Amino acid sequence: MESASASPAAALKDAPWQTALERAVTHSQYLRRLFAARPELSETLRALWQQPLSEKTLRQTLGSGLDAAPPEMDEAAFFRALRQTRQQTLAHLALRDLSGAADLSEIMEGMTLLADVTLNAALSFCHAALARDFGEPLDQSGTPERMMVVGMGKLGGRELNVSSDVDFIFVYPEEGETSGARTIENFDFFNRLAKRLIAALAELTADGMVFRVDMRLRPNGDSGPLVSSLAALENYFITQGREWERYAWIKARIMNAGENAAGRMGFWIEQLQKTARSFVFRRYLDFGAIDAMRALHAQIRREVTRRDRSGNIKLGPGGIREIEFIAQVFQLIRGGRDPRLQIRPTLRVLEILAERCILPPDSEADLHLAYVFLRRLEHRLQYADDQQTHALPEDDAARARLAKSMDMPDWETLFAELESHRARVSAHFEAVFSGPEEGEQHPLSALWQSAEETQEEEKELTNLGFTQAKETLNRLRVFRAGGRYRQLPPANRQRLDAVAPRLIDLARHLRHPDVTLARGLDFLEEIARRGAYLALLQQYPQALEKVARIIDASSWAANYLNRHPLLLDELLDVRLLETATDWAAFRAEISRALKDAEGDTEREMDVLREMHHAQVFRLLAQDLAGLHSIERISDHLTALADILLETTLALCWQKLARRHRETPAFAIIGYGKLGGKELGYASDLDLVYISDEQDRDPDAAQYYNRLGQRVNTWLSSRTAAGQLFETDLRLRPDGDSGLLVCTLEAFLDYQMRHAWAWEHQALTRARFVAGDAALGQRFEAARQKILCQTRDLETLRQDVEAMRKKMYENHTRRSPEWFDVKQDPGGLIDVEFIVQYLVLGYAHTYPQLTANLGNIALLKMAADLDLIPRAEADAARRAYREYRRLQHEKRLNDAAQSLILTSEAAEHIAAVRALWRRLFPERAAASP
Repeated sequence: MESASASPAAALKDAPWQTALERAVTHSQYLRRLFAARPELSETLRALWQQPLSEKTLRQTLGSGLDAAPPEMDEAAFFRALRQTRQQTLAHLALRDLSGAADLSEIMEGMTLLADVTLNAALSFCHAALARDFGEPLDQSGTPERMMVVGMGKLGGRELNVSSDVDFIFVYPEEGETSGARTIENFDFFNRLAKRLIAALAELTADGMVFRVDMRLRPNGDSGPLVSSLAALENYFITQGREWERYAWIKARIMNAGENAAGRMGFWIEQLQKTARSFVFRRYLDFGAIDAMRALHAQIRREVTRRDRSGNIKLGPGGIREIEFIAQVFQLIRGGRDPRLQIRPTLRVLEILAERCILPPDSEADLHLAYVFLRRLEHRLQYADDQQTHALPEDDAARARLAKSMDMPDWETLFAELESHRARVSAHFEAVFSGPEEGEQHPLSALWQSAEETQEEEKELTNLGFTQAKETLNRLRVFRAGGRYRQLPPANRQRLDAVAPRLIDLARHLRHPDVTLARGLDFLEEIARRGAYLALLQQYPQALEKVARIIDASSWAANYLNRHPLLLDELLDVRLLETATDWAAFRAEISRALKDAEGDTEREMDVLREMHHAQVFRLLAQDLAGLHSIERISDHLTALADILLETTLALCWQKLARRHRETPAFAIIGYGKLGGKELGYASDLDLVYISDEQDRDPDAAQYYNRLGQRVNTWLSSRTAAGQLFETDLRLRPDGDSGLLVCTLEAFLDYQMRHAWAWEHQALTRARFVAGDAALGQRFEAARQKILCQTRDLETLRQDVEAMRKKMYENHTRRSPEWFDVKQDPGGLIDVEFIVQYLVLGYAHTYPQLTANLGNIALLKMAADLDLIPRAEADAARRAYREYRRLQHEKRLNDAAQSLILTSEAAEHIAAVRALWRRLFPERAAASP
């Protein structure tokens, strides 16, 4: 109470304190008892309550309760100091929380700081006491060891509630003995230490306790030893670790890591972190985690029902645990491949899931609001009497106090908002975890499971729409009778048996049911031993439907998916059919992923391949959905290749053990389809490597040759993730017999003095792709100089015709009834040669022809310059565009050659040959 003589100014200054104090003690019976028992706390907190709790404040509070340094003081005094620190901390947080001065994150962090400070103080105290009796525990190198305390659950995630227990796991580095006169084994030392530490925090004294301690998450639970060596823990993870334990270890945090970060203990801490990380996070997409989490949740639900706790705001429907499960199941599924998800705070995980489009933004917003609401409500339930409760009060007075503490006018309003949040959480939870009902069978399961080939089953397939019912039925029987299927683990076979009937059902509704089912069975056979992929298809029927549509549309796509089943994950991305590709974001994503893999060359190579495959698959899905023209697809594939070449070049330079400059004076030149920006899905890359002769370092040539070799290895090597690109380096000066890397000066000299006409034809489609931009500009100037030479048109005509004739003679001939849109006269190659002839023949007069604009644009430019008749140019352009479309369509279905009936392309053939005859009149008589 304030004295009567207090000044008005002082009273005004104290008004917020009085309001906060009254609000706190009105709500909390525990605080009323505490302030009555310790009246000095009121004065202490009056000076502190308006500032957030800090680690410094906590240490000062704990220190002020100690009359001597911990090693010299008696245990009772130390226990009292710990508990009184906890009392002051809880009162400090309650005052700030109930007055609206602190948000949820401050309260959770404050309780976590209390746990960290008291745990480390108690650990030091108890360790010192044991060391006086037995000496220091030593590892095999004779270095003193410390016990590593792993905080689990909300403690590990720095999300502790105000009356929480704490979940610990105790780990010591390795076996050994202590150094004292009375020697004991390290296990014995740390086992004694664990018991003392638990007592220091959890023993109930006149001052209460610091935290209840729960050790049930340790290996083998209550039946296991209190402490484990790191080797024993790792062995347990490998041989006995269960799925729910992976979930439990997601938030694991070594609480005394900061105290022991240096020296030998730093090494052991790092080893423990690696061991836990490899246990929790798989290197593949682990969709099997959904089943494990669903089973764990069902077990919790049964316990809640058994104990009639449906109103429990933590464990009941729509409660805190369901929000945590949503966040953590995606961490288990994706955390091994996306290190950004290897974090602990629930709300931040939800944010990242929304950023990655794994959760819809509206879902993330609902879950965020619900989590904050439920956690604030949880704290107010616990402030009331410092009890670890999540049950709503039954009596009207307690309900009214609770509503007021949540700034609600009455209980009815509070309960309505609570129910609204829980309903939304339940809906989002079901959207993530709902799966096939147990025992539910697809109507076509009997057809799949049948071991007999009967007329009835053949008739059933025919009625379903399969046109080759006998062959299809035989394919189903062969699949189920095959060794791969019969040797599958039971869980995998059960999942496959759930997926296969759905695949049959999907295939029958598509254009090519028999072919689609056959391709689908090939795919299932490919992934059958990978339970995670089968779980994905079982869990997400929409993914299986997309697989069916893609493999129905393209055999190339089916084979691509067979080679890279990891791409199944792309089918779950809502952005799959978004046609706008953000290449800046893609570059940033590659940089982030490579940074996460830094130092692991194999993983870096896989990152490049996986991201390339994913982007190709996105384009493929959009292509098959009819969202892109062939020109647009080629533009995207070329942009993708450019980025990967640029990234690979930078990586390879940084990995050279010896290099003489920060960035190389080195350029990658693209030829052919890469240079002309006409890449297809399976195109190889025609590359030439150029260095700068102005780099005067005596070893520059050696460095750049090594760089070229390494770039080529990174691009073309096959790893577990496949291959990035096939490369072809034969277009460099002197071909296979030439230097892998040549200077720009040497390149220009070769092209001006020694190159064949066909090499200048190839140069019309060359461009700078990656590397030193200034060198790239100089290359373009050299290219233009070469192309703009004055040439004798007759000689050029003969050279171009001779090369075309040679290519045609090496081409397999067939019936005139069929036309190869690429190789045959009147096809793609003729158009390309026409353009190259026009560029080489007239660029000295019209240098704009050297621009690498593509054949269609260059034909138009030639017509604009009156080099060819506009009508003939337009007809050839239409033919070229249609040929490219047909070629693309054929290659999507793995056609070795792009053959069509000659009659179907007669108009386009005639148009191209007419333009050819105009430029190469001697060819007409010789043409087939």
